[in-house]
Amino acid sequence: MRKKLVCLVTVLCLMVLLAGCGAKTETGSSGSGDGAGTEAEADKPTAEPVTDGSGDGAGTKADEQTESAVADIGKTDESAGSRNDDTAGHGRLLYMGHASIRITTPEDKVIYIDPFAGEGYDRAADLILSTHDHYDHNAMDLIAGRNEGCRLITRKEALADGEHQTFDLGFATVEAVEAGNNQYHSIDECVGYIVTLTDGVSVYVTGDTSTTQQMAELADRKIDYAFFCCDGVYNMDLDEAAECAKMVKAKHNIPYHMISADSGKFFDQSRAEQFEAPDRMILEDGQEIDLE
Repeated sequence: MRKKLVCLVTVLCLMVLLAGCGAKTETGSSGSGDGAGTEAEADKPTAEPVTDGSGDGAGTKADEQTESAVADIGKTDESAGSRNDDTAGHGRLLYMGHASIRITTPEDKVIYIDPFAGEGYDRAADLILSTHDHYDHNAMDLIAGRNEGCRLITRKEALADGEHQTFDLGFATVEAVEAGNNQYHSIDECVGYIVTLTDGVSVYVTGDTSTTQQMAELADRKIDYAFFCCDGVYNMDLDEAAECAKMVKAKHNIPYHMISADSGKFFDQSRAEQFEAPDRMILEDGQEIDLE
């Protein structure tokens, strides 16, 4: 009997011990499983978008960074395009009044023609052209400076040995042509100029003149811009200038030197409007245009 009791107690103890171990094992497995799962999920890259706080997935940081990068690329392209446009741009012409003109070439070289009137002499010159010796075409001291290699061409160089000369400056070709031909301006002491830029655009300035024989030959040159003096005091008047424009047949015919320098004025709108040439273009003093 005693032995049976001992065995029974032993069996009961073993059962209690086994029940306790089973509970511990079950509890441990549950805790271990939860923790392992949490760590594994933490190690995995999240599949959910990281939002900017707005609550919807459309405004993700990744999307913002992508959009910003695209915007930056667009800005870079636009800026590069502007630089390319400037580099491959047209020349520009500033009419300063009276017979004074400034041309900026596509290479950014600066050409002054008959400096005297208006403003715009702040840029250093690469080329200066003078059509004749009168004071209202030779105010060289107005020009801020001269770049290295700057060339000054006056009627003396342009009419060397009594022949009209042509000059290749690299950034422009300058051809001297007939001018003068009236009682105030000798054809042997005055010139006009045709300036042709490297992109083929050409500008003709008559200088102080009346009609010359050479003007009839200039139509073949297909000149883009032609300036005709028309003061009617020291040179041809509006009607004669319009007839000269018809001979030259430029793409644009522009009145200039329309009043005498001693009048104190450098431009007259009403007189410019009386210039009845075909393809007339009126430039006010201080106006700048693209040459194309």
